Amino acid sequence: MTAPVQTPQPFPTRIFSGIQPSGGLTLGNYLGALKRFVEKQDEGIETIYCLVDMHAITVWQDPVKLRQQTREAAAAFLAAGIDPARSILFNQSQVTAHVELGWIFNCVARMGWMGRMTQWKDKAGKNAEAASLGLFAYPALMAADILAYKATHVPVGEDQKQHLELTRDIAIKFNNDYGVTFFPLTEPVIEGAATRVMSLRDGSKKMSKSDPSDQSRINLTDDADTIAAKIRKARTDPDPLPDSLAGLKDRPEARNLVNIYAALAGHTPEQVVADFAGAQFGTFKPALADLAVAKLAPITAEMNRLMQDPAEIDRILGEGAARAEAIARPILDQVYDIVGMIRSRRG
Repeated sequence: MTAPVQTPQPFPTRIFSGIQPSGGLTLGNYLGALKRFVEKQDEGIETIYCLVDMHAITVWQDPVKLRQQTREAAAAFLAAGIDPARSILFNQSQVTAHVELGWIFNCVARMGWMGRMTQWKDKAGKNAEAASLGLFAYPALMAADILAYKATHVPVGEDQKQHLELTRDIAIKFNNDYGVTFFPLTEPVIEGAATRVMSLRDGSKKMSKSDPSDQSRINLTDDADTIAAKIRKARTDPDPLPDSLAGLKDRPEARNLVNIYAALAGHTPEQVVADFAGAQFGTFKPALADLAVAKLAPITAEMNRLMQDPAEIDRILGEGAARAEAIARPILDQVYDIVGMIRSRRG
């Protein structure tokens, strides 16, 4: 990126993050996102969480499934502990400020910036000519998702850091182009033992709902028996657990299971290897399975209960959208004024 450096200015602390409702939330989503979202909520910081359904349609979605998956993702947030009275939870398409600001950012961002996005290259592959314009431009919409609320911090995985850097570049360019200090330079929040949960079948690959093998992941909809069976079958190696993390350096599958245990238990990986030093995986895996079931089974049960009442989920999302709109609309109105748009004052 070539945007000039700008000194960050103070803005009230506000956290924003979003998850695509494309179906099949996993243990990776829980440990890398939902669990951390709940923790941030408990810190008393203003938190805004969004189901980014406009991002989902950058590739074709079945409309019936998209609605179902959006409600399922909302149920996962609620079941994990997000309190809609303390956090704002909504789906993106209900707050039009996102796409309105997204268009303005399309005009701020540069083609070269977008073309260098590694996720664009990965997802479009060799068939970029057939990919949607939305897929190419969606990092600008992601920037709008964040900056529509002047969010100062975003919990992200390592694979999203580049998009957050683009958000900062867009904020810098907008501020410099118009001679204002309007948008913050949003900071990434990357922390915890399992911010990047890896596949149970290949420790070099991220746990993903798109993996063709269901054995590679733990789904938040899996029952207790399925969770335990997947952990028992998880790929490991024949060596016992070492007494320090250095001993896991070239053992990605072992390190992944240690990280998962640490994140579920609220311990550090160092504590886990100290507790299980010398243990074979025949001992460690059952302990991990018991812990995973204890933590995840109640979430699955609550998700199932919530999904029996879609109207209540829709009500919660609607109320969250109204609260989000109340924050974003005045910010967007100021943006229109800054860029020189004539706006009649309606209502």
